[in-house]
Amino acid sequence: MKILPLMVVLTVANLVLLIVTLAHVGSPASSQDIAPVLRGRALQIVDEHGSVRASIQILPASVQKNGELSHETVLLRLITEKGRPSVKIGASEESAGMALAGPSGTKNTYVQVGAQGTTSSLTLKDEDGREQTIKP
Repeated sequence: MKILPLMVVLTVANLVLLIVTLAHVGSPASSQDIAPVLRGRALQIVDEHGSVRASIQILPASVQKNGELSHETVLLRLITEKGRPSVKIGASEESAGMALAGPSGTKNTYVQVGAQGTTSSLTLKDEDGREQTIKP
Protein backbone atom coordinates (compact mmCIF):
# COMPACT_ATOMS: atom_id res chain seq x y z
CA MET A 1 0.00 0.00 0.00
CA LYS A 2 2.93 2.39 0.51
CA ILE A 3 4.05 1.97 -3.12
CA LEU A 4 0.92 3.62 -4.56
CA PRO A 5 1.54 7.09 -2.96
CA LEU A 6 5.21 6.90 -4.03
CA MET A 7 4.19 6.13 -7.63
CA VAL A 8 1.74 9.06 -7.62
CA VAL A 9 4.43 11.44 -6.32
CA LEU A 10 6.96 10.23 -8.94
CA THR A 11 4.37 10.52 -11.73
CA VAL A 12 3.48 14.09 -10.71
CA ALA A 13 7.20 14.99 -10.47
CA ASN A 14 7.83 13.56 -13.95
CA LEU A 15 4.85 15.47 -15.34
CA VAL A 16 6.15 18.74 -13.86
CA LEU A 17 9.62 18.11 -15.32
CA LEU A 18 8.09 17.34 -18.73
CA ILE A 19 6.07 20.57 -18.72
CA VAL A 20 9.12 22.66 -17.71
CA THR A 21 11.29 21.01 -20.39
CA LEU A 22 8.69 21.52 -23.13
CA ALA A 23 8.23 25.15 -22.09
CA HIS A 24 11.97 25.83 -22.56
CA VAL A 25 12.27 23.93 -25.84
CA GLY A 26 9.25 25.63 -27.40
CA SER A 27 10.27 29.17 -26.51
CA PRO A 28 12.31 31.17 -29.07
CA ALA A 29 15.84 32.31 -28.23
CA SER A 30 15.86 35.52 -26.27
CA SER A 31 16.90 38.70 -28.03
CA GLN A 32 19.79 39.02 -25.58
CA ASP A 33 21.52 36.07 -27.28
CA ILE A 34 22.03 38.09 -30.49
CA ALA A 35 23.98 41.34 -30.52
CA PRO A 36 21.88 44.00 -32.29
CA VAL A 37 24.94 45.65 -33.87
CA LEU A 38 28.48 44.54 -34.63
CA ARG A 39 30.81 47.47 -34.05
CA GLY A 40 34.49 47.91 -34.67
CA ARG A 41 37.09 49.88 -36.60
CA ALA A 42 37.74 47.12 -39.14
CA LEU A 43 36.53 43.66 -40.09
CA GLN A 44 38.56 40.82 -41.55
CA ILE A 45 37.33 37.45 -42.75
CA VAL A 46 40.01 34.76 -42.89
CA ASP A 47 40.13 31.32 -44.51
CA GLU A 48 41.08 28.06 -42.82
CA HIS A 49 44.79 28.93 -43.22
CA GLY A 50 44.43 32.30 -41.48
CA SER A 51 44.84 34.35 -44.68
CA VAL A 52 42.67 37.45 -44.95
CA ARG A 53 40.14 36.90 -47.76
CA ALA A 54 37.88 39.91 -47.18
CA SER A 55 38.24 43.13 -45.25
CA ILE A 56 36.37 46.32 -44.51
CA GLN A 57 38.33 49.18 -43.03
CA ILE A 58 38.40 52.94 -42.71
CA LEU A 59 41.51 54.54 -44.15
CA PRO A 60 42.28 57.90 -42.50
CA ALA A 61 42.79 61.06 -44.51
CA SER A 62 46.41 61.50 -45.53
CA VAL A 63 48.73 63.43 -47.82
CA GLN A 64 49.93 61.41 -50.84
CA LYS A 65 53.52 61.37 -52.11
CA ASN A 66 52.55 63.85 -54.83
CA GLY A 67 51.20 66.28 -52.19
CA GLU A 68 47.52 65.56 -52.95
CA LEU A 69 45.11 65.14 -50.04
CA SER A 70 43.48 61.71 -49.78
CA HIS A 71 40.15 61.92 -47.92
CA GLU A 72 39.04 59.45 -45.26
CA THR A 73 37.77 56.38 -47.13
CA VAL A 74 35.82 53.24 -46.32
CA LEU A 75 37.30 50.35 -48.29
CA LEU A 76 35.98 46.84 -48.93
CA ARG A 77 38.42 44.30 -50.39
CA LEU A 78 37.72 40.76 -51.59
CA ILE A 79 40.96 38.81 -51.91
CA THR A 80 41.75 35.63 -53.88
CA GLU A 81 43.36 32.56 -52.36
CA LYS A 82 46.70 33.75 -53.80
CA GLY A 83 46.41 37.09 -52.00
CA ARG A 84 45.29 39.31 -54.89
CA PRO A 85 42.66 41.93 -53.96
CA SER A 86 40.41 41.33 -56.97
CA VAL A 87 37.43 43.42 -55.87
CA LYS A 88 37.76 46.82 -54.23
CA ILE A 89 34.90 49.14 -53.39
CA GLY A 90 35.67 52.47 -51.80
CA ALA A 91 33.67 55.47 -50.66
CA SER A 92 34.63 58.86 -49.30
CA GLU A 93 32.94 62.23 -49.06
CA GLU A 94 34.63 63.29 -52.32
CA SER A 95 34.42 60.13 -54.43
CA ALA A 96 33.29 56.53 -54.74
CA GLY A 97 34.55 53.75 -56.92
CA MET A 98 34.87 50.10 -57.67
CA ALA A 99 37.71 48.15 -59.24
CA LEU A 100 37.58 44.57 -60.52
CA ALA A 101 41.03 43.14 -61.23
CA GLY A 102 41.86 40.25 -63.52
CA PRO A 103 43.03 36.89 -62.19
CA SER A 104 46.36 36.33 -60.46
CA GLY A 105 49.21 36.57 -62.93
CA THR A 106 47.77 39.59 -64.74
CA LYS A 107 48.95 43.13 -64.10
CA ASN A 108 46.87 45.35 -66.36
CA THR A 109 43.50 43.62 -66.73
CA TYR A 110 40.86 45.52 -64.81
CA VAL A 111 37.59 47.43 -64.81
CA GLN A 112 37.17 50.67 -62.86
CA VAL A 113 33.95 52.52 -62.21
CA GLY A 114 34.18 55.80 -60.39
CA ALA A 115 32.44 59.00 -59.47
CA GLN A 116 34.51 61.93 -58.26
CA GLY A 117 32.88 65.24 -57.53
CA THR A 118 30.46 65.84 -60.38
CA THR A 119 32.11 63.51 -62.92
CA SER A 120 31.98 59.78 -63.47
CA SER A 121 33.85 57.31 -65.64
CA LEU A 122 34.19 53.69 -66.64
CA THR A 123 37.63 52.37 -67.59
CA LEU A 124 38.27 48.98 -69.18
CA LYS A 125 41.80 47.68 -69.68
CA ASP A 126 43.13 44.42 -71.14
CA GLU A 127 46.42 42.71 -70.47
CA ASP A 128 47.59 43.53 -73.99
CA GLY A 129 47.45 47.24 -73.13
CA ARG A 130 44.19 48.16 -74.86
CA GLU A 131 42.26 50.64 -72.75
CA GLN A 132 38.94 52.39 -73.14
CA THR A 133 37.53 55.07 -70.86
CA ILE A 134 33.91 56.08 -71.10
CA LYS A 135 32.78 59.43 -69.70
CA PRO A 136 29.31 60.92 -70.09
